[in-house]
Amino acid sequence: MSEQLPAPRFADGPLPGALDQLDDPPAEQHAEQRDEQQDTQQDKDAVNALRAAVMRLSRRLKHQRVDESLSPTEMSVLGTLARCGSATPSELARKEHVQPPSMTRIVAMLEAKGLVRLDAHPEDRRQKVVTQTEQAESMLAAAREKRNAWLTELVQELDEDEWATLRAAAPVLEKLAHL
Repeated sequence: MSEQLPAPRFADGPLPGALDQLDDPPAEQHAEQRDEQQDTQQDKDAVNALRAAVMRLSRRLKHQRVDESLSPTEMSVLGTLARCGSATPSELARKEHVQPPSMTRIVAMLEAKGLVRLDAHPEDRRQKVVTQTEQAESMLAAAREKRNAWLTELVQELDEDEWATLRAAAPVLEKLAHL
């Protein structure tokens, strides 16, 4: 067992503050550290719960499809075109977080299905601009309607306070999705 050394003594007693160094930090400091650790754990738990809930909800929403012949990635590209307007394949690749060669294949499949058309780029003849067709617009509208109807049924299971909280959280979730 180690022996505790006495605080250094001077003519008038111990050096000011020397005993403070041997004492534990004040109880207030321990309480603050516990609160910070608890907040950190609560934040971690909240992030974990949010991730899990968003993933489960996303999977369930993906099953609410109108056209089973399109992959979720193809639907996502059509949704991006609907939100952002016409774009080059490289711009779409950046927005969809896929490699340009993958986007080229996706665009080719969508074009073959009559859901997009490729037009000449107005400033760069080497590039093409991808634009969704009316067929894609009506298919997206039907898919949106089906998913919205499914979600409407789901939220009817919430009480008024939960529904109010979810309505208030919608803009924050939207922002988070676009960061």
